Amino acid sequence: MKKLLLILFVFAVSMNVNAQIETPAPSPFAKMEQKVGLTDVTLEYSRPNMRGRTIFGDLVPYDKVWRTGANARTKITFSDDVAVNGQTLKAGTYAIFTKPGKQSWEVYFYTDYNGGGTPQEWDDSKVAAKVTAEVYPMPMQIETFTMTFDDLTSSSATIGILWSDVYVGVKFDVPTDKAVSASIDKVMKGPSAGDYYAAAVYYLQEGKDINQAKTWIDKAIAMAGDKAPFWQLRQQSLIYAKAGDKKGAIAAAKKSLAAAEAANNADYVKMNKDSLKEWGGM
Repeated sequence: MKKLLLILFVFAVSMNVNAQIETPAPSPFAKMEQKVGLTDVTLEYSRPNMRGRTIFGDLVPYDKVWRTGANARTKITFSDDVAVNGQTLKAGTYAIFTKPGKQSWEVYFYTDYNGGGTPQEWDDSKVAAKVTAEVYPMPMQIETFTMTFDDLTSSSATIGILWSDVYVGVKFDVPTDKAVSASIDKVMKGPSAGDYYAAAVYYLQEGKDINQAKTWIDKAIAMAGDKAPFWQLRQQSLIYAKAGDKKGAIAAAKKSLAAAEAANNADYVKMNKDSLKEWGGM
C-alpha cells in the first residue's frame, strides 16, 4: 500500500512540474510570403502594440538604430538577387534595422540576421544595403506594428512599415524581365502554341516589342487552327490593336466573340463587344 501511495505521489508531483500555463505573446510573431514577379519573398517579424505609449521619439528614440519590431530580429528572405535603390542584395536572408527620424528613416539590410535586438557592436561591413526613406504621416493611429508588401508589380514591390501615425516604404526591384526573357529565348528554340501565346501576352502586358508579340500570337493561333480558344483570340485582337492594325484587331475580336458565345462565356462576350464598338467593328 505504501508503495502504491509513493507511486501516486511521484506521478502527481511530475504532473505539476510539467504543467505550464500558456498565455498570448505580448508581441506576436508574424510571417508573410509574397511572390513578386517570379521571386519569392518572405518576411518574419514580431508585432508590439502601442498600449497608450508615445512611440517615435520616446519608446523608439529618434536617430538610434532600432530592431524594427520586437523580440528576434526582423528578417527578410529573397529567392533571387534584388535591387534596393540601385544596390544589389544577393539572394538570401537579411535583418532589417532602421534609424527613425522625424522626416526620414535610414533602413539597413544587415547580413547578420540571427539573434534578438540590435547588435551590441554595429558592423558597417555587414550592411548589404542602406536606404533613406521618407516618412509619411498617417491619418489614423496604427495600434499594432505592421509590415506589408505594397505597390506590387511584375518587377517590384514596396516594403511598408506602419506604426503609430507613421508610414515608411522601401521599394525593391526583382529581375523578372531578365528571367522571363531568358526563358523565352530558350523555349523559342522549339516552342509550342502555348509558349508562343505566353510570350506574346507577356510582351503586350510589359510594353515590349509589339511587332514581335504580333508574330508570336499569329504563330500560336495558326498552330491551334480552328480550335483556337476565345481567350487566345481575345489577346490576338488586343495585340493587333496595340500594333495599330485595327482591321486585324476587329477580325480577331469577331472570332473571339463567336467562340465566347458558343462557350456561353458572358465576360468575354462583353469584352469583345466593347472592343468592337471602340474600334468601329459594330
